[in-house]
Amino acid sequence: MKIALAQINPIIGDFEGNLERIQSACTRAGEEGADLVALPELAVSGYPPRDLLDCPEFVLENQRTLDRLVKSVSGPAVLCGTLLRVQGHGGKDLANGAVLFRNGSILAETRKILLPTYDVFDELRYFRPGDTPLCFDLDGIRLGITICEDIWNFAGFYDEEGYSQNPVEKLASKKIDVLINISASPYRVGHPEKRRLLGRKIATTFGIPFVLVNQIGGNDDLLFDGYSFALSASGEIAARAMGFREDLVVFDLENCGKKFNDVRENEEEEVLEALSMGVKDYLHKCGFKKAVIGLSGGIDSSLVAVIAARALGPENVTGISMPSPYTAQESIDHARRLAENLGIAFHIVPISSLFETYKSSLASLFEGFKEDVTEENIQARIRGNILMAVSNKMGWMVLSTGNKSEVSVGYCTLYGDMAGGLAVISDVPKTRVYALARWINREREIIPHPVLVRAPTAELRPNQTDQDSLPPYDVLDSILEGYVENRETVEQIAARGFPLDLVADIVRKIDRNEYKRSQAPPGLKISRKAFGSGRRKPIVHRFISR
Repeated sequence: MKIALAQINPIIGDFEGNLERIQSACTRAGEEGADLVALPELAVSGYPPRDLLDCPEFVLENQRTLDRLVKSVSGPAVLCGTLLRVQGHGGKDLANGAVLFRNGSILAETRKILLPTYDVFDELRYFRPGDTPLCFDLDGIRLGITICEDIWNFAGFYDEEGYSQNPVEKLASKKIDVLINISASPYRVGHPEKRRLLGRKIATTFGIPFVLVNQIGGNDDLLFDGYSFALSASGEIAARAMGFREDLVVFDLENCGKKFNDVRENEEEEVLEALSMGVKDYLHKCGFKKAVIGLSGGIDSSLVAVIAARALGPENVTGISMPSPYTAQESIDHARRLAENLGIAFHIVPISSLFETYKSSLASLFEGFKEDVTEENIQARIRGNILMAVSNKMGWMVLSTGNKSEVSVGYCTLYGDMAGGLAVISDVPKTRVYALARWINREREIIPHPVLVRAPTAELRPNQTDQDSLPPYDVLDSILEGYVENRETVEQIAARGFPLDLVADIVRKIDRNEYKRSQAPPGLKISRKAFGSGRRKPIVHRFISR
């Protein structure tokens, strides 16, 4: 049996477009001699549909599209993720399921059994779980079929407490010939490799070939990397699809002992691919073609500009330098040089006169008060206003440039540098920002070299540097990783050699700035725990972490 791994990029609710993507993949698979086409989880509706599932018309349109799909495809059998109605028994009447069909007839249906309710997942909110994994004989081959989380119940491979049952073990006991998993498994650093290692454990533990088909694309804050793969019963790679782009590969079950190259991508390259795909999909799926960025001449805006140019093409990116009285000439020069290196449009809009007008207008109200962070933030808000004006006039999306280190502790200005439609690097800590910049410059200078060695500064007052307000970024990022991603206590983090008072202060800043993050644009998730849909902290609370 030849199985096609059809890795597609569905758009949530684009039923007509998703139908065409699935049909095209099935046609191509048939031309390549596939007997079975496997598509990702919820391929018909797109994943994750979230509260659209509460809209009866959305669910009905999914069914209409599925009916059309089943009737329209001929040739190979098709395994496709879809919403399913569940009859009787009370409770929720919707399932995250899959159908197996061929030549106009549905052969079998199955429901996802393990419904994740951690991090970005909340599937028990919408779905009723299945109880028995699907085992089906197709052309003399016994298929075991699972959906995404159904395979994630092996020690060392799940983030949360294990489930009470293991669908894979149940299927293996039925003497299946191959285990197939259709997924919408979001990307984070290191997860593609972890997925492959889990597949290898399953294949070698039960002595069966293993196939995983994953969707690609960006949907809001979630990125899906693809990297669909097939493994022989000995755990060797027999087929692997590309990352971060649509692909189709055919796996020959009878010839799965053949070895294929399994090249692990450079981690920084992989992160850049993920973020570039996320920017491209977010803009295009939201109906935008072009982006505008405030170019400060610093490392963060430089990185965002590089990502945007990769994602959208340099002809669709504009950078704007907005110098204030405290902006060094070298900052303007670095921004201009970056724009020239990337081939993006570049403009200078000075804000000194606007800043003076603000101060003059507020002079009577602020009489008797010394200048402080208020005046610093006015400059940032003027810049945000200019960028949003350009966005309104030109129809371009503003890409904000704050990194995770800054966003974590509130070192950012509401309605200023936080303004925008997408926070591209809000899940990228500052130390990784520098690592990405160095990788970008590995062959030639794209980001001007002085930007990588100059002390980071917001340039909102004379001689300002980030380290006036923050500890060194390598220290800060280690503390942030411990608290935000690993859920460690203040004492646990301090035990690694950090001053207790410093850790406590950083943690207080993180907790106190939830109100800022709740008003920030969505960001692209690349870590285990991002500030977004997977982190739900109250804004108003009086709990102090110790």
